[in-house]
Amino acid sequence: MTPRPSARGLGPRHDDRRRTFPPLAPREAPDGRFAGTWWGNAWVDALEDTALDPARLARGRAYAGRGHVDAITVTPGRVVAYVHGSRPRPYRTEIRLRSLGEDGWEDFLDEVTARPDHLAALLDKDVPHAVGAVTGLLPAPGDLIPDCSCPDDGFPCKHAAALCYQSARILDEDPFVLFLMRGRGEQELLAALTRRNAARSAAEASAAAPALATVPARAVLTPPADDSVPRPLPPLPEPLPVPTRPGRPPAFPPDPDAPDPVALDLLATEAAARAHAFLTTGQDAVASLSPWQDAVRLAAAHPGSGLTASTRALYRDLADALDRTPTDLARAVAAWRQGGPAGLDVLETPWDPPAGPFDRARPALLATDFPAFRPWRNRLSTRSLQLRLGRDGLWYGYESDTDREDWWPRGTPDADPVGALSALLGG
Repeated sequence: MTPRPSARGLGPRHDDRRRTFPPLAPREAPDGRFAGTWWGNAWVDALEDTALDPARLARGRAYAGRGHVDAITVTPGRVVAYVHGSRPRPYRTEIRLRSLGEDGWEDFLDEVTARPDHLAALLDKDVPHAVGAVTGLLPAPGDLIPDCSCPDDGFPCKHAAALCYQSARILDEDPFVLFLMRGRGEQELLAALTRRNAARSAAEASAAAPALATVPARAVLTPPADDSVPRPLPPLPEPLPVPTRPGRPPAFPPDPDAPDPVALDLLATEAAARAHAFLTTGQDAVASLSPWQDAVRLAAAHPGSGLTASTRALYRDLADALDRTPTDLARAVAAWRQGGPAGLDVLETPWDPPAGPFDRARPALLATDFPAFRPWRNRLSTRSLQLRLGRDGLWYGYESDTDREDWWPRGTPDADPVGALSALLGG
């Protein structure tokens, strides 16, 4: 049979969306971690943070450390391997995760090409923190779905945990594997980055640089003919126009003898944003905040999804500096994200509202078939739901486990208590 012309003479075709890695030799880092990079550890954290049984994780770690995981195959949204257990026949194990949509990849490409140092870092197999935080590229708790042919219904079973630990080592060596997991092969992604970078460079080259007013040096430095007569100096040039947005900080590579790169990036970004706001408005809204309010604001602005290892470290350090607990800070961050300074005030300061909107709230809730709420100061509570009236006239939703005074901000503030409760219930 004569082969088709299109196939004649062609060798095996490279599949950019499927990569298989040979079994990894047994190994565990001296500190007990399988990953050596922050993104590799974020991958492990995503599964550990939702694991229901620490004992299964420990056995999975031991399996991975002893090299029980066979070759690992990665395709978009899926990581698959055979894992040897107590039986002679290995188990087919996989971890599934969501692929990024087109909008997510557009955000990723914009983030990388906006910073030449980010592009250079990626080509050097390094992932800057700002790139890793964009568009949910790194998995958050609950993103990784384990599955295994073994009879154990644990979440995860020890075989899936072993696969997750070994996958982190692959991510250490080549972060482009993470991009493949999210849906884009290395060559496909590099081609898109090249096109986007070329288009950006062409646009920047074609943009005319603003003309800068100058003062000739001779007009200032040439001695006057008569020293007794003051020489008039030319006027100073006009200030440069304020940029449309704050500048971006450089990438800070990790160094064991240097400060945390996440903290440096956060502080540099913060300084640029405050400087830009002061140039454009003449005001610094941050200056009036207390140290605690400022710590909450900084933590709330930290990019990322879920409490990754870097986020937990940030929360711990900020809380320790102000003699608070990480839980205090996490609750305050939820309030800040719910309503800014007003939301934090609602969390921390009960007050006695005047008669009017507060008194009308309970009948309005009863009229719409919501359960009866108990009033106390500016709060209306059931056994698990709570509405708090803020000094700004908005109602803020809170939730707690039934019959526990452990209230957490939830939902969107609303001027109508019925609307705030509907947002709290997701209705």
